[in-house]
Amino acid sequence: MYFVRAAVAKLGPAARGRALATAGIPAEWLGMAHVRVPAAAFSTLWLAVGRELDDEFFGLDRRTMKVGSYALLCQAVISCTTMERALKRILRGFVVFLDQVAGELQVQGDRAELRLSNRIADPADRRFADETFLVLTHGLLCWLIGRRLALRRVAFAHPRPDHADEYTRMFCEHLAFDQAVTAIQFDAELLKAPIVQNADSLKAFLATAPQSVFLRFKNDDSWTARLRRRLRQASTQAGETHWPLLEELAAELGTNPTTLRRRLEAEGTSYQQLKDRLRSDLAIDRLVSSQASIDELALELGFHDASAFHRAFRRWTGLPPGAYRRREQAELEREGR
Repeated sequence: MYFVRAAVAKLGPAARGRALATAGIPAEWLGMAHVRVPAAAFSTLWLAVGRELDDEFFGLDRRTMKVGSYALLCQAVISCTTMERALKRILRGFVVFLDQVAGELQVQGDRAELRLSNRIADPADRRFADETFLVLTHGLLCWLIGRRLALRRVAFAHPRPDHADEYTRMFCEHLAFDQAVTAIQFDAELLKAPIVQNADSLKAFLATAPQSVFLRFKNDDSWTARLRRRLRQASTQAGETHWPLLEELAAELGTNPTTLRRRLEAEGTSYQQLKDRLRSDLAIDRLVSSQASIDELALELGFHDASAFHRAFRRWTGLPPGAYRRREQAELEREGR
């Protein structure tokens, strides 16, 4: 929900309501930090915010990046032959579209680094602008070369945020915070990678943007992503969910529990946090989409008793499960659905 809140921050109340409704995201969720939305919903929200502001950069920069700018940028780079030429053209394009945020490519030996300069005054806006710039640039580069652009390291010029574990899926596991500048680092050899896309494939890419930008080449190799997939697999089994022990998962992944804990910690998360986040997602979905009782949901999600489920759900959302279900049902009735 951090990304949802940041995306609608520059909208007035009426425009915010329209954008959220278009994406199918209840406005009440803005205050629920642990709620997650599908990638398609966030993609729709991004487009809706862009239409409301006529700005594809969420109103963050002093200069408006008018709707259609990113497509124009993609069309400008599709004729490039290598990633290096494409990246330099992308950065020149952003200089045209934006006034306060820019990127510079630096190469030293076997290391290439894209460094950002960001003169936005508000710290929250500056952080979201860095995130948005990196997502748009990294996602486009991945698509242009037809594979994920593996990153060595990502540095952020801001403190570690509560959503930092998301960065491991978006970028890589090697993160640093409170750095002098925000930058992504990768092997310089990748600059020679040929562009494999063409005008025809660009049409398909743009037709599904921005989801094709931020989702298609996500980092599925991190330990966080691997454990999240395994937990989702456990959650789809019939009957009461059996959440595997950390020791079991470590054995499956060919490592030991201590090493697995350390690797998750390096990625900004823990096994308990991953399990709680998935439980929260499943609980919210089941409360809204099924008639199962609270006791049944508690057992289904692997809680020992309903009281433990009540406590956990209140911690996740700020509401007990019964109150959350009644509120959502009332909202659906008001909308006539």
